[in-house]
Amino acid sequence: MAVIRNARIEDAGRLLEIYAFYVEHTAISFEYTVPTLSEFQDRMERTMRRYPYLVIEEDGAVRGYAYAGAFVGRAAYDWSCETTIYLEQGAHKHGLGRKLYEALEDALRKMGILNLYACIGYPEEEDEYLNRNSADFHAHLGYVKAGQFHKCGYKFGRWYDMIWMEKMIGEHGPD
Repeated sequence: MAVIRNARIEDAGRLLEIYAFYVEHTAISFEYTVPTLSEFQDRMERTMRRYPYLVIEEDGAVRGYAYAGAFVGRAAYDWSCETTIYLEQGAHKHGLGRKLYEALEDALRKMGILNLYACIGYPEEEDEYLNRNSADFHAHLGYVKAGQFHKCGYKFGRWYDMIWMEKMIGEHGPD
């Protein structure tokens, strides 16, 4: 049975293990080097000051995490945020990502967030480092493609595109 809870700084080592795979073996993250544990903890703390940072556990083991962050960082964007999710290898296509993202979306809606954005590495042609699964996952959850930057990320000796996907989760009133 899957349990979703707020992340704790003590989770940082496990979350970094999950993230390290994406940095070292994929173009899903455009980072070249895995952050140190201290760097990762600092990132978590900055995020958790304002936004939800969730983990999903199955049989007591953390299998993935998701969080939100500022979109652009200007006051007029306070009703929008960027969402991020990472699952451990082998945890994909079992419904854990959906459960985790739905919980994140619920928490953001309660905060008054109206727009969700996802920045996704996107290949012209799928290869061993990047496929279109993340874009497909987001589309399945109601996100739509809002834009595409071509050949903007260079990793593993290849150029990759990046797409932005968005999802509106609230009413955009005059106030």
